[in-house]
Amino acid sequence: MAAEESERSSLPFEPNKKRQRPAKAIKQPVLKTQETQETENKNKPQQQRRYSKQEMAIPQVVSQRMIRRVAAFCGIPTFLGIASLVVSYLLVTIAHIQLPPIAVLLVNMGLFGLGVVGITYGVLSASWDEERPGNMIGLAEFSTNWGRMAEVWRETRKKNVS
Repeated sequence: MAAEESERSSLPFEPNKKRQRPAKAIKQPVLKTQETQETENKNKPQQQRRYSKQEMAIPQVVSQRMIRRVAAFCGIPTFLGIASLVVSYLLVTIAHIQLPPIAVLLVNMGLFGLGVVGITYGVLSASWDEERPGNMIGLAEFSTNWGRMAEVWRETRKKNVS
């Protein structure tokens, strides 16, 4: 009876018996001579160059440019979304103007949605070239950067399929 109760209390995915794990093999470091390294390098196909963290990092100038654009294209609609909530509350309580709740909801969703889209547009509309600041709106930079991003997606998809 006790054995049946212990079987019932165990979870369906729980094993009945505890298995012992195999001992881990200790790997010894392999010392390579210069000759073996050269032959391995010749036998390997051309590999892509590995970049350091510093080379992969976004330059400080470009990063600050992106932050300013995100603050503008995301911050302004988000602030307006919060302000529309306050204004609608004040209109209802102080001015006794009845606003349809769906109108308040749609205005807020639209403004907060613009804020979310503004994050992406702020990053992609910034000039990724350190020397060239780009223009105020950034439409040309957006199309250039969107093309770069789409190209990387295509290459990644080709690698994953192959």
